Amino acid sequence: MSKLTLVSHHLCPYVQRAAIALLEKGVPFERINIDLADKPDWFLQISPLGKVPLLRIEEEDGSQAVLFESSVICEYLEETQPGVALHPKDALTRARHRGWMEFGSSVLSDLWGYETAEDAAQLEAKRKALISKFATLEKVLTDGPYFAGNDFSLVDAVFAPVFRYFDLFETFGDGDIFEGLERVKRWRKALSERASVKAAVGEDYPQRLMEFLEKHNSILLRLPATA
Repeated sequence: MSKLTLVSHHLCPYVQRAAIALLEKGVPFERINIDLADKPDWFLQISPLGKVPLLRIEEEDGSQAVLFESSVICEYLEETQPGVALHPKDALTRARHRGWMEFGSSVLSDLWGYETAEDAAQLEAKRKALISKFATLEKVLTDGPYFAGNDFSLVDAVFAPVFRYFDLFETFGDGDIFEGLERVKRWRKALSERASVKAAVGEDYPQRLMEFLEKHNSILLRLPATA
């Protein structure tokens, strides 16, 4: 059996996707966290983009390979590892799921602007963009509990890290991004309760996220408290 090592960062939502997929598959793996502000030489030598996640694959014959990009890693795990299927069998449905995984990446792009906003105008612009994207999701979700109903999929692995951010953000006073989006809220709750989602980050995740916001002088930290 191949030895799998996930090269990671404590906060990265793309790493969380791969970690969730590995945990759902029940595949043993080692996880190595690096400091992206001080990337080690060995990491730069094997990461073409200088980003995480990486999946290092060591075969029994001693040969090694490294995969980069979270979607590629998740697809590889789906195709090569035993355990529950994380993609639909039907080709068209599977293609649709891949599209919504890309949609999840666009949500993360807006979320980056939201959490690093230093002024009210930028925050509001990204807030509106997020509300619009979640409203789009509301229209395609079923009664759940997951994106495709009863079966947990890679789309769920993509969005679980998205929703995790708001567990902290809502404590700052901006708690109505999901207002009126009942299916999205049920989906968010179901994902938060999933064992693989919980295990994809360390217990110090909230503290590390708070430190990240402080480092970026996020206006979220200066929102007026709500009653």
